Amino acid sequence: MAPRTTERRWLEHLTAIPTVPGHEWRVLDWVTAWTERRADLALRRDRHGNLLITRKGRKKAAPVVAVAHTDHPGFVVTAAGRHAAVVEFRGGVRPEYFAGRPRLEFFDATGARHPATLVEFDPDTSIGTVEVPRGHLLRDGDIGRWSFGRRRLGIRGGACHAPACDDLAGVAAALAALDRSRADPGLNHFAVLLTRAEELGFIGAIGAARDNTLPEGSRVLSIECSRAFVDSPLGAGPVVRVGDASSVFDHRLTNLVSSAAKESGIAHQRKLMAGGSCEATAFLAYGHQTTGLCLPLANYHNMGNLDSVESGSGVAQPAPEAVSVEDFHGLVDLLLVAARAADGEWALTQRLDELFEKEKGVL
Repeated sequence: MAPRTTERRWLEHLTAIPTVPGHEWRVLDWVTAWTERRADLALRRDRHGNLLITRKGRKKAAPVVAVAHTDHPGFVVTAAGRHAAVVEFRGGVRPEYFAGRPRLEFFDATGARHPATLVEFDPDTSIGTVEVPRGHLLRDGDIGRWSFGRRRLGIRGGACHAPACDDLAGVAAALAALDRSRADPGLNHFAVLLTRAEELGFIGAIGAARDNTLPEGSRVLSIECSRAFVDSPLGAGPVVRVGDASSVFDHRLTNLVSSAAKESGIAHQRKLMAGGSCEATAFLAYGHQTTGLCLPLANYHNMGNLDSVESGSGVAQPAPEAVSVEDFHGLVDLLLVAARAADGEWALTQRLDELFEKEKGVL
């Protein structure tokens, strides 16, 4: 089992990897190499490119699968020129954040970094133009993101500040929980599914749910990094998410996880988190017993000052995303507690039965 310092290093490494819907191969390669160093794990890639990682050997219970996505909003070069390129933005970001010639950074297939400036952008088509300085050349398929500089990134003040916490912090938490589970024979039913193209409407998750990528009878723990609000702040613990903007999650599994989290003493929150929809809705729609877990996220989709921008009182400035490091470690703990609790009985039923027996005489 890796110590927390190692898990924190995975968090820093993964949240720094460039990734865009449809171009998640850098993250998938990192995860593949991570898995191959563990002989007791098996990795399978479905026809949509999603990765399923399981423990080898016969399982004692139906699988409990932690799901996280490997993409983040960003730019893709669609037509490259000598000193400029046409780019497409994939993901959900308010139009104000593309104004003012923001600085970007692009990455080619070799991993080389190329600075760029966004000079034009049409929010209706999500198509724009970037300029690159002399000595740099973009090619079709290169991917880009906002450029922040190293001073704004890293772990400080108890938070991990990174280009893409959503959902690479979720990927790191899922892998850390899987790594811890390897020492417990009673958790050999715990698995991880990493999906693609969530930012375009959880496309990879829909493909996995439609094609039965998950083993039969799987219970799904859908992990997200969701926008923090006053009543769901960073540092108050990971969230047991009861639903999103589109659906209410499986009540039995949600209640089992929530009760187990409380009994285990893990600092956590229980919230709806209805600011958007997530992959849990897709798995529910196709018949999987599903609940949600999430990390409260600052600067959702790299939108700094988002509250004031939405109210019309602030200036839109791209910013690194941030999650609480303690929330991250709590999420790892919570995933393992949830995996154990999935086959349990809801303690509230027993307490209600006891109350009824005690007080039924008044009826």
